[in-house]
Formats: sequence, structure tokens, C-alpha cells
Amino acid sequence: MKDFQIGIIGGTGGIGRWFASFFRREGYPVQVAGRSEGMTSPELAKNCRVVIVAVPIAATLDVIRRVGPHLPPDALLMDFTSLKEEPVREMLKATTAEVVGCHPLFGPDCPSLDGQNIVLCPGRGERWLRWMEELFKKGGARVTLSTPAEHDRMMAFVQGLTHLDTILLGLTLRDSGMKASELDAFSTPIFRTKRAIVEKVFDASPHLYAGLLAGNPAMEKILDRYEKNLSLLKELILNRDAEGLTTLLKKS
Repeated sequence: MKDFQIGIIGGTGGIGRWFASFFRREGYPVQVAGRSEGMTSPELAKNCRVVIVAVPIAATLDVIRRVGPHLPPDALLMDFTSLKEEPVREMLKATTAEVVGCHPLFGPDCPSLDGQNIVLCPGRGERWLRWMEELFKKGGARVTLSTPAEHDRMMAFVQGLTHLDTILLGLTLRDSGMKASELDAFSTPIFRTKRAIVEKVFDASPHLYAGLLAGNPAMEKILDRYEKNLSLLKELILNRDAEGLTTLLKKS
């Protein structure tokens, strides 16, 4: 066993539980804290040299403010939130410990780190940053260092645009009044795949996707571009301008 403990707030579910298992396989003792079990935030900070916040976006800043002041300067405070500017800024304010923002770009259904992307946003200090970077690389992850602002700008494209498109598809299907049973007989494999993604967004974790869209200031430019292109497509389609639409697609 390694000579220090890792504490994960939110380590009883989702990505927090996944990384609790990962760190244990690497030989590190792990303490977890959930809503109704495990150590309190001050207890984690007292007992663990590394504390990771892995709670929903809406609760992240509050948890950071509660745990940060209890960490010593030689410890690490890190988060797993999908947005980075605000959490990293809040961690730097809340603690004198080293700070790293981390975004694992995969879900808890992945079997291993091998081939997966992880973004690390340095906040304060080098020691824990390099340790975490090497540990993830050892597991086969592709690790990218980024500023929080650049991370959030990229996430507006990678996650924001993807989820925006999914939500608009879901809203349009819902407003159409079409029943799933009616669509099934006419559906293609691609449509069934997309509808499954829509159901996941609308039914499984709507708060997660709402936070990703509403919490990222870089979404404003994405929305402007999306609206502009949707208006252009609408004009071409309503004018039955297949040639113009073909030319537009070829440009892309």
C-alpha cells in the first residue's frame, strides 16, 4: 500500500466510484464520502493527502468551499467537474493546498483508462500535478494539460454542441406528438441510436446536461453559430434549393 490516502467526495456513485476502484487497484488506500455515508469533509481533509470532489456540477462549488480550508499546503485538492474555470478559481480561493482541475472524458461504464482522454488544468503547485499525470498515463490514458478557459471553450464544442443537438432533437420529437410505437416501424439504426441518446439525456441525468449547457459561458458563441446555420438550412430547404444545400455541404 502507498503511504497516503486518497479521499473522494462523491465516491459512492458514477465517476467517483470508478476512480475509487482505479486508485485502489494502483495500491492507494481510498476513503469515500457520499450523501449519507463515509467521512465528513473535514475528516477527509484531515486523513487524506489528496481530496477529489466528484459531485454534480450544481453542488461542486459548495463542496469545495467546505473542504478547502481544512487541507494543509502540502495536500492536493482536485475536482472531476465537466467545467473548469469556476471550480478551479474557487479551489484556489478556498485552500492553500495544491490545486488541479481534472476532467475525465469518459463515463463510469469504461472498463479501463486505456485510450481514454483526461484533461488536467494546473491551478497551484507542480508535485501533485506531475504525480497525477504520470499515474493516469501509466493506466494508458491520453493526458492533456490545458488552462481552464481553453478547456471550457473546447467543451462548448465537444459536449455543449453535442448535447444541444440532442436536446433539440428530443424537444422536436416531443412536440410532434409522435408515439415511440409509431416511430419504431419506420426507424433506421441511426435513428434508434439517436433516440436512445435522447432518452438518456431527458430521463437519466437531465441535471447533468442542463449544467453543462447553462454553466459554460463559451456556449454563447456556439449558440450564435448554431442559430445562424439553422436559419440558413431552413431557408435552403423551404426554397427546395437542393443545389444550394449540396454546395453548402461540400464547403463543410
